[in-house]
Amino acid sequence: MQTLNMLLSAVDYDNMYVIATLSILPLMLLMFISGISVQLTFKKNAKKVSSSGLTGAEAARKILDGAGLSSTLIAPCAGSLTDHYDPRNDTVYLSESVYNSNSVAAIGVAAHEVGHAIQHAEDYAFIKLRTALVPITNFTSRYSTILIMIGLLITCFPAIETFGSVIFAIGILFYACYTLFTLVTLPVEFNASHRALRIIEDTGIAAGGEISSVRKVLSAAASTYLMSFAMSFVTLLRFIAIFGSSKSKRRQTKSKIKNKKQKASLPLAFSFSFPPRTLRCFSAAVRSGSRPLRFFRICALRPS
Repeated sequence: MQTLNMLLSAVDYDNMYVIATLSILPLMLLMFISGISVQLTFKKNAKKVSSSGLTGAEAARKILDGAGLSSTLIAPCAGSLTDHYDPRNDTVYLSESVYNSNSVAAIGVAAHEVGHAIQHAEDYAFIKLRTALVPITNFTSRYSTILIMIGLLITCFPAIETFGSVIFAIGILFYACYTLFTLVTLPVEFNASHRALRIIEDTGIAAGGEISSVRKVLSAAASTYLMSFAMSFVTLLRFIAIFGSSKSKRRQTKSKIKNKKQKASLPLAFSFSFPPRTLRCFSAAVRSGSRPLRFFRICALRPS
């Protein structure tokens, strides 16, 4: 515990806060660009008809049957690029722009979501971890920011600042759960895309230049998950910097107050430096076993 405190005290929280804050704006811009890139890449490749002529739903069914997952259902869902796999009812949901489309982009997205179904069937480690984190993240992400704000407000009152620090720390811990979720999501999504590309090529659902188009669609989608993690991580560092900096400043303030009280409680005789002659006289008096009065007589009679 002492080693941990030493490491935490050695961190420059002010510089951490500055770096994290300055990183937020570029990351927000990159997230915006990634979102636009996904939309544009999908629309561009949605115009390319697959040589197999299969729709997204038909391609998904073919891949699932080939993987021995005939019991897995496929259903349409509202919205654009809202495709997902729900392990609770073992169903692959495909958006309207994917379900009935026979484009290269639709086949790529459908194969990606089927990749998640195969991950669950094979007990892929990261998909199991992410599934376990879902209920925890749903709860913690709902209250993390609120707890951090309340904790920061309470620390402004010296009488209850310790309680505020505890609330603040719990809020940071809650937000860290969300950051962990975004981190675990990365290998899950990258693996699903890798599976999709391999399955599409092996089954002949897409061929030649179509594989390259599918790769572009899936890569654009993967970049959004990467930006989401980066943004979450930087925000977490910013919260930690605020917490550490405020705690460090309170510790310094308490130390200054304590030193002032100690100086104020010292006797007058110890509040200034003795001259060399007085120290020599005092030493001589101690050696001779003299009383205080004798000490002052020695000081008066002894030459400098």
